[in-house]
Amino acid sequence: MIRVEHLTKKFGDTLVLDDISEHIDEGEKVVIIGPSGSGKSTFLRCLNLLEIPTSGRVWFNNQEITSQNTDINKIRCQMGMVFQHFNLFPNKTVKRNITLAPVRTGLMTQEQADQRAMELLHRVGLEDKADVYPASLSGGQKQRIAIVRAMAMNPRVLLFDEPTSALDPEMVGEVLEVMRELAEDGMTMAIVTHEMGFAREVGSRVLFINEGKVQEEGTPEEIFSHPKNPRLQDFLSKVL
Repeated sequence: MIRVEHLTKKFGDTLVLDDISEHIDEGEKVVIIGPSGSGKSTFLRCLNLLEIPTSGRVWFNNQEITSQNTDINKIRCQMGMVFQHFNLFPNKTVKRNITLAPVRTGLMTQEQADQRAMELLHRVGLEDKADVYPASLSGGQKQRIAIVRAMAMNPRVLLFDEPTSALDPEMVGEVLEVMRELAEDGMTMAIVTHEMGFAREVGSRVLFINEGKVQEEGTPEEIFSHPKNPRLQDFLSKVL
């Protein structure tokens, strides 16, 4: 579904991603781990061009999205993104946050979007919050709403950029549970996370990014039980 060839990203003279070639197949749950500052989030954000690669090419469903001829906003409608800090509109109700994009892009009528929003809110146990504003929600509730907002566009893939790192520990579980259910439903997912237990349980493949390179990849069993790369071994010894 997503293919990356020779992806390089520099910020000024700083090399953040160094010639990465990777793929994400339909139905895969690719979990991206590594130390802070290693390039994980930048890699994820390059997949939908929230960060523009310095060089290299990215394909989505066999369409090169790094081509100047590509309507990237049309592509992004199929690639849901969940951010670390929710990014909900504070001046709009929960339901309006969810329905805004499907209606604005012409994907649904307002009535259809309202119905879809209520279905998704029911799924995450927050239908009673439809008409409240984000300021009245806990961090875990906000992040579940952010996931619902991404799902409302009926995306082909969901990209998660450290979705639990801004949450209090007791709220992490409720967000991971929603993500776990999406994974079980077969959603294609790319997830940057520090939650190693979740990565081990849900991931179909794990990428270890360090110093801008994918230094090791494999199944959760291979990565967590039999790591080969010395830097990965060191990293896991500190986080497990």
